[in-house]
Amino acid sequence: MTSKRCEYFGESVIRDMTRLALRHDAVNLAQGFPDFPAPEELKKAACEAIIADHNQYAITWGARELREAIANKSAQFNGIQVDPEKEVTVTCGTTEAMMASMLAVIDSGDEVIIFEPFYENYGPDAAVSGAVPKFVPLEGDDFTFDHDDLAAAFNHRTKALVLNTPNNPTGKVFGKEELSIIADLAFDHDITVITDEIYEHIIYDGAQHTSIASMGDMDQRTITIGGFSKTYSVTGWRVGYALAPSHLTGALRKVHDFLTVGAPAPLQHACVAALNLPPMYYEELVSMYDKKRHMLYNALQNNGFKCTLPQGAYYILADISGFDLGDDVSFAHYLASEIGVAAVPGSSFYKVAEMGSSTVRFTFSKSDSTLQEAVIRLENL
Repeated sequence: MTSKRCEYFGESVIRDMTRLALRHDAVNLAQGFPDFPAPEELKKAACEAIIADHNQYAITWGARELREAIANKSAQFNGIQVDPEKEVTVTCGTTEAMMASMLAVIDSGDEVIIFEPFYENYGPDAAVSGAVPKFVPLEGDDFTFDHDDLAAAFNHRTKALVLNTPNNPTGKVFGKEELSIIADLAFDHDITVITDEIYEHIIYDGAQHTSIASMGDMDQRTITIGGFSKTYSVTGWRVGYALAPSHLTGALRKVHDFLTVGAPAPLQHACVAALNLPPMYYEELVSMYDKKRHMLYNALQNNGFKCTLPQGAYYILADISGFDLGDDVSFAHYLASEIGVAAVPGSSFYKVAEMGSSTVRFTFSKSDSTLQEAVIRLENL
């Protein structure tokens, strides 16, 4: 009685681990949402927008004020010039932006290239859009791809490539040389790159975020996805956006319209306040997360895990092969129920579960007190 596409994927493992954490009163280092307050400016702007009665539908592809603010930000920070009237679409989070983008450019049977490990939504997104996913591994401590492996993934059926930088779950930040390789292949095979840049402001140790749409003529074959959830600690607001050339935006907006109609109107007005925050906000954001990154990294290293410091985002993918507690799923359930710390089984980030069976992912997007409690509990391993 159900569709075949639903047989391709299960429920979200990440969200399931949050439910497991609640059941066992575990410290939730599984799901990447902050447990500390959003900036006061945003909360005040949201309240004022509701009181001012911005409570009805905004224009389907986003309130004009927000689209203009996104266009200004994209020009200044990302080096991408877009027309807010024709090339910016506000969505219900980056999750909807990715789904709408795939549905806009992919036909059933087309192939889409996805780097692996990947954020767990990308596989189901491909299935819902009717695409056949082709996975290219990111390998080694620096999670690099092999040029020949990537080139071999392309063929006449390839329609799109999904790029996530900074990357979830690895924390990898793709450099300009790697992006140039991707761009050359995209031109050679006439495909669209869909790039998820939700963690663009959370980078460390001098790493630089580069939007592939800012390179050469890639702006004409790239959909750049961004949002407010991670940078401004408002994951529950569900406001994101997609930047795309007008010949792609038309299809994307049609899908978006019938998929969700539009993002929450008062929160769109509040997100304008987010984009007006001073540069110091982003400096303090990175400084805060850098301290949390080291706190969790040291705790993992001191308690039997093998891991490397991520270049970006707020996750650590840790090797559990030093423990004799079964595969990643068994380990994650033991960790939550017996130790009181929740993590995500690494297999949820791979097409073939065995490839992630010796890893789990932790997030450090938590208050210092939450992380300190997790550190204390991890010592019981």
